[in-house]
Amino acid sequence: MSQSTFDDDELFDEATSEMREEVEEALETARAELPEPDAVWEVEADNTLGVLNALKGALDVGDAGDHLREAKKQFVLGQRADAFEDADDLEDDIGELEALFGDIETAHGEASDLAATVPGLKSTLEDAHGDEEEA
Repeated sequence: MSQSTFDDDELFDEATSEMREEVEEALETARAELPEPDAVWEVEADNTLGVLNALKGALDVGDAGDHLREAKKQFVLGQRADAFEDADDLEDDIGELEALFGDIETAHGEASDLAATVPGLKSTLEDAHGDEEEA
């Protein structure tokens, strides 16, 4: 084999190119696994609890979080190794996805809280109305 095949600079350039591709692919996969907008907006249910449970299910990000984590790991590794000449776009994409994941997690938590609260509220209201009828 020729010496140029093992040139450190060439190998480094090749490795950084592959690392960037890995980050981009992981980000693309994370985006592809995000909930569909219509699944969050359009719901078929018979009651409020059904709507809330459907919303909780629609807000499940599944493996998308794992892909975002993988993208960020590769990005941090490349950044600390000073491997990327221009990584602002990757950093922006990761930041945007992290913010979106935060919003989705917040909405999921709020829907979960409401789904846990509504049945008890319904029961309490039924009791209150029952007391009115008895009086």
